[in-house]
Amino acid sequence: MARIVVEIPGERAYDVVVSAGQIDRLGAEMRAFDGNQKALIVTDTEVAARYLDPAKASLKQVGYQVSVITVPAGESAKSVECASEIWHAMVECGLNRDSVVVALGGGVVGDLAGFTGSTFMRGLRIVQVPTTLLSMVDSSVGGKTAINLESGKNLVGTFCQPSLVCADVATLATLPEREWACGCGEIAKSAVIDSEDFFFWLYGHTDQLAAREPETVKEAVQRCIVFKASVVARDQEETKGVRECLNYGHTLAHAIETEAGYGVYSHGHAVAQGMRFASRLAVAHLGASMEFVQTQDALLDALGLPELQLKAEPERLLHLMKGDKKVRSGKLRFVLPRACGEWEVCELEDEFVLEYLQAWQRSIS
Repeated sequence: MARIVVEIPGERAYDVVVSAGQIDRLGAEMRAFDGNQKALIVTDTEVAARYLDPAKASLKQVGYQVSVITVPAGESAKSVECASEIWHAMVECGLNRDSVVVALGGGVVGDLAGFTGSTFMRGLRIVQVPTTLLSMVDSSVGGKTAINLESGKNLVGTFCQPSLVCADVATLATLPEREWACGCGEIAKSAVIDSEDFFFWLYGHTDQLAAREPETVKEAVQRCIVFKASVVARDQEETKGVRECLNYGHTLAHAIETEAGYGVYSHGHAVAQGMRFASRLAVAHLGASMEFVQTQDALLDALGLPELQLKAEPERLLHLMKGDKKVRSGKLRFVLPRACGEWEVCELEDEFVLEYLQAWQRSIS
């Protein structure tokens, strides 16, 4: 078992526990810090079929009164309508400020449960139990919660650190290939931004990761969590120019997801395309080497994340990016890498970005 402590100034430290079998030990882990009696599990229809019963049993074994809210599987659940249904259900379940919300599922459930739990009665305790690779390596740690609007992804949300994260890597054995590759996109993002050590470790273990070799998977998850925890500790609410590095690849990714329709492309695959795009901007704007770009491309290919073939009007993609929450004073902001572990947040002119969007679209066969 690996136990990583996330320490954020001004916040209560919390543990991220990574091992196989964590869902069966969930109740005991929660009782180590939580004396409450009521627990609400938020999950989706697909995850519930596999993991709801053992999660409920674990909580009941240590004395929790357990209620359950099940939402539809998929990105469409991150909506105002679904959030409203959950708030009303929380009232019906009799939740109060002494209750705890358990997010059992992938990134959608984690965001939705985190957002509704952090806003109900001005904030309940949140426990994240990620069951996908993407949620383990990224969204379950760091305290960002959000729902989508029709006009864009993650536009309404809160910063709310969880009280505990339990990552049961045994759940990854049955993860569909699409979702597996989705998580690999975020692992690649972390590796590029973190360091040469992480990047070339990942580059040398793509075969083992593709085969879901347990120790390799566990190490990849741990490396991502340690990296993200260190970033969040220095800049919890993305106000100091540090946490923005986690947005590498996301500016174009969110535009792709909005244009194609939520769920058409996995988030990780959209991020991988955003990384390809941003690295080419970095060559022109920062003088990054084409060797770096080509090595990153090769890594993404090896992780099962080939270039997307989305046909879209460049001007439309630019418009969507201009609606991103990272825009400041009307200027697009991109995380651009000089090399592994070296990056800058750059404000770029629309015409410059549009030129590269046009080049990407021309390259699509």
